[in-house]
Amino acid sequence: MAHHAQASSSASTTSHAFGSVVEKIPVTVYASSSLASHAVAHEIAALIRERAASGKMAVLGLATGSTPQAVYEELVRLHREEGLSFKNVISFNLDEYWPMKPEELQSYRRFMREYLFDHVDIDPKNAHVPDGTIAPEQIASYCEQYERRIKDAGGIDIQILGIGRTGHVGFNEPGSARDSRTRLITLDRVTRMDAASDFFGERHVPRKAITMGVGSILDAKRVILLAFGEHKAPVIKKAVEGEITSVIAASYLQQHPNARIMLDGAAAAELTRFKTPWLLGAIEQFGLKWDEKTVRKAVIWLARALEKPILKLTEEDYNEHGLADMLSTRGGAYDINIDVFRSLQNTITGWPGGKPADRQERHGRINVPGHDVFPKRVVLFSPHPDDDVISMGGTFIRLCDQGHDVHVAYQTSGNIAVWDEAAIRHADFVAEFAHAFKDRLGDIGQRAADAIERSVEEFVRKKKAGEVDSPELQRIKTLIRRTEARAGARYSGVKPENIHFLDLPFYETGRVKKKPIGEDDIQITMELLEKVRPHQVYAAGDLSDPHGTHRVCLAAITTAMHRLAHRDWMKQCTLWLYRGAWQEWDPEQIEMAVPLSPDEVMRKRYAIFKHESQKDSALFPGPNDQREFWQRAEQRNRNTAKLYDLLGLAEYEAIEGFVRWVPSAADGSLAEAKPARAGVKA
Repeated sequence: MAHHAQASSSASTTSHAFGSVVEKIPVTVYASSSLASHAVAHEIAALIRERAASGKMAVLGLATGSTPQAVYEELVRLHREEGLSFKNVISFNLDEYWPMKPEELQSYRRFMREYLFDHVDIDPKNAHVPDGTIAPEQIASYCEQYERRIKDAGGIDIQILGIGRTGHVGFNEPGSARDSRTRLITLDRVTRMDAASDFFGERHVPRKAITMGVGSILDAKRVILLAFGEHKAPVIKKAVEGEITSVIAASYLQQHPNARIMLDGAAAAELTRFKTPWLLGAIEQFGLKWDEKTVRKAVIWLARALEKPILKLTEEDYNEHGLADMLSTRGGAYDINIDVFRSLQNTITGWPGGKPADRQERHGRINVPGHDVFPKRVVLFSPHPDDDVISMGGTFIRLCDQGHDVHVAYQTSGNIAVWDEAAIRHADFVAEFAHAFKDRLGDIGQRAADAIERSVEEFVRKKKAGEVDSPELQRIKTLIRRTEARAGARYSGVKPENIHFLDLPFYETGRVKKKPIGEDDIQITMELLEKVRPHQVYAAGDLSDPHGTHRVCLAAITTAMHRLAHRDWMKQCTLWLYRGAWQEWDPEQIEMAVPLSPDEVMRKRYAIFKHESQKDSALFPGPNDQREFWQRAEQRNRNTAKLYDLLGLAEYEAIEGFVRWVPSAADGSLAEAKPARAGVKA
């Protein structure tokens, strides 16, 4: 898969030994977040066992959030299946919101219990998490005591860190001093925005937190910072390659003698050795060669950097910008320009499902399995009930218009992303509907509708921020998302019988935090694929989804297709990955580009408008972009078209881009999934 192509099957490590010193902290890049988390867990386990063998305690510094979650899951597995004991472990967590009761859903104490403490044999007295209930006048002395406990324990042996968009580690926001210690801190607006989904709205996020200081973190004997996903790439580059500054607290790790950064391929994407390795000398030092893919990436980068069409690039341009080695390997600028231009030109197609036999062309065809089949059976997987039209609505409409048998499968209910007020409004409508048609529905239907409306109104009135919705309220929100999705799909041209609601079990927690992918999720996905036997599958490949749902949904699909690879129909099946909800594919990654006319852009917009609960003000808009989803989608599609234009290709109103997924053991999306259990039907 294009966005993971530069990550090796296990890991590639670098420190400071390149032709040009760029990375100032040792960095290890893994093919997937699962592999990185597994490696960290086993390093921790080795320390615990080593200390236990000599009768000593192992002191761990722990973090919370989605990043270290898989680390804790693997530690729990090692405890249950391989006898790893935590009796000789003392832990200190980095931070906690203030004020925050330990039983609250967003409490880091509760998080640690749910993911680690309650599942291993650690002595509760040895599991330290900052107390979010401390009285204001006692905070200073409490923080001093927390530091003293760490010192009395012998100091932290391994400190685990995540990183926020502001560059914070712990809650050390921009401006935190190098020698800062455990203290009460005011949270940055960006940090509060990023936490808004956990608290069901930014207004509910605490404004303060207790955090270990930068100095406290740097005192640890070993420090491991984990970061996964495209949204972490920009700040990782600043922390690893930039100057040491209080603006990016993570940059202080450059001063630690035993600090490491562990990333997946997506989080490493902005590092120079991945984005522009030719600027650091011979690309062979990174295990690369000047193949078609690397050449294309370099040429497009050069054209964009110089703001010149590809066909106007000169040998001087290549030589002056670190690409002389490519010229000596692949030939003159003219031939390279032509090859890259044609490869990019051949990605463009107005027939994403292929053309009828009488309209097929000899050149410019995207050569994939089943390309000659027309019409095709198509399955479009949508993680949430609106991702289909937001991310690939134009292609969706075109596939239907061109006569393909298009199925759409909504993988989750999306029921947590509906405002309570919207649910009450719909309950009120049902009650009014029951009254209006009393002659047909009878008194029983009327009384039942009234009772449901009263029950929902009462629950919402008493509901606390972040509290799980009642079953009735969850069901109403599910129906809202379902009817909106059905309206959007019908508008796009899908037959009603081809609209599927999978309701994957991993999602149905009623909370932002979801369960890991399970066997039921994979089996449900396999059953739909076996039923339709598609020639094309479309799935969400934007893994920056802040809730992780897109990542899990993709893992369910790729795992299902991997298990079904032996089926005859799979020999003609292609999986295309779309983006759009959170970010877009870059031109060098795109393998199929579907141009949209002005009319198709408007039709796509109207399809998105069918999702009224997500219009105007979505409950979870995402931390990076506060615009409405239709605005983001249009702008990103227009930007892609503009980039193609600037590179010297035809000028279009908008373009939706796709990348083909090819099964591989090194692929991140596949590695996220659990292997099939013995005896499971495949």
